[in-house]
Amino acid sequence: MTDLTVDFGNALDAEATPGVSEGALERLDERVARAHDTITTGMAEGEFGYASLNLPERTDAAAIESAVADIDADHVLTVGIGGSALGAVTVSAALGLADRHHTLDNVDPEETRRLLDSLPLERTAVNVVSRSGTTAETLANFLVVREALDEAGVDWTDRTVVTTGESGPLREAAEAEGLPALDVPDGVPGRFSALSAVGLVPAAILGGDIGSVLDGGTAGREALLDGGSLFDYPGYTYGAVAYALEQRGATVNAMLPYAESLESFAEWFAQLWAESLGKDGLGQTPARALGATDQHSQLQLYRSGRHDKLVTLVRPRERDDVDIPATDVEGMSYLGDATLGELLDAEFEATEASLAAADQPNVRVELPRVDAAGIGRLLFDIEAACVLAGELMGVETFTQPAVEWGKRAARGLLGGGEFAEADAVAEKTTRVVGGE
Repeated sequence: MTDLTVDFGNALDAEATPGVSEGALERLDERVARAHDTITTGMAEGEFGYASLNLPERTDAAAIESAVADIDADHVLTVGIGGSALGAVTVSAALGLADRHHTLDNVDPEETRRLLDSLPLERTAVNVVSRSGTTAETLANFLVVREALDEAGVDWTDRTVVTTGESGPLREAAEAEGLPALDVPDGVPGRFSALSAVGLVPAAILGGDIGSVLDGGTAGREALLDGGSLFDYPGYTYGAVAYALEQRGATVNAMLPYAESLESFAEWFAQLWAESLGKDGLGQTPARALGATDQHSQLQLYRSGRHDKLVTLVRPRERDDVDIPATDVEGMSYLGDATLGELLDAEFEATEASLAAADQPNVRVELPRVDAAGIGRLLFDIEAACVLAGELMGVETFTQPAVEWGKRAARGLLGGGEFAEADAVAEKTTRVVGGE
């Protein structure tokens, strides 16, 4: 079962600020229908960005599994950054593989050394991901990992798989060393590539059911194609409601999953939403939280702080459970008739109700289970929601000019070429307090 539902009842309050009425959403649905035509035409013609929504049918799970079949490993180390890592981490976590999938998605030297020292390198596969093959952080970490494997007496060429574009240093290295190499899909920005080799290789190496992940995505794609209204397709529901609330002052979107295995999903969402929609002075700032943990930290702000937020609560309808042992201790005995799952659900519903009582809009997203099909459907529908929101906002959803500016500046500082952006670093205004 791959059904996903979105309940936006707690966002329907025309008097609240922010808030939106049913009538306003019905009027907005005319624009959603036009956006749907644009989206489905882009999908049919394989246009840049819109092609992302074809990945569930384009991605060949068997080809990925065949490419990594000779890699025998207990752990996978993904070397990538942003969209080259977050989707894969999200899939692995949903499939129960988080403890064996590790990432180097930063260049903090102390953390890099700690992670490499902690891994059994002789039983670790290295998954290197970069579309261009020139991403400075990825290449630097890959060189460090290669040296660590050499020093440990491990042949890195036997344990490395590359996912990259048609050309570039990584493609050349893969061809020179005979490494298994998979393609970053054409026409797909990195943050939209989770349902491709970019997001599925680590799970495939570790024996995860990547075919079912794609099945979940396919169910979402079919629902989108059969939809066209925000009242029919959950992906459009979420995208349209988020857009409507952003226009009315909800400039923060707090993603609050109630499952530890979806914590990585909140991180993936933050990149997708921020990088796609944060343009032209528009967009919601994504905040990451985890239920029920952050009820004891961030919820105070969400309920009683500024009325500038949409809180998105996500949970599975089914999960494995654990009984709470009975006790006669006063003040604890009421817990003995419950399970941890029932307690978590009670926390979820209490949070939802408390936000509504404080006129803070919130939306409930439910998937059947956190499993292969469930995560595939969730990833697809949220991607579709983001594409729709971008259409309604009128922004270039699939570009990231601010990110590219920073990349050019950093590369120039490292002597990787002449870039005007690097000159801006020297123009920084300095006024220091403290020190000698």
